[in-house]
Amino acid sequence: MARVVVDVMLKPEILDPQGKAVHGALNRLGFDGVAAVRQGKRFEIELEGIATPEVVAEIERAASTLLSNPVIEDFSLRVEP
Repeated sequence: MARVVVDVMLKPEILDPQGKAVHGALNRLGFDGVAAVRQGKRFEIELEGIATPEVVAEIERAASTLLSNPVIEDFSLRVEP
């Protein structure tokens, strides 16, 4: 059984109000030295079998059409054993 992890983040040019709120809270709580925070989403997809190139391509298609909004988000995909 394999796992595919899809991380989705707002594109760098898109304002991230949740990340800014967390950054402000960290500063207020005394966590110094934090320059910026960006918040994203993580999807862990468990496969019934092995992660063949065809299966990974299908998950990449799902990531680009369902799991992320390509207008404002980027995603990265990796296969874990």
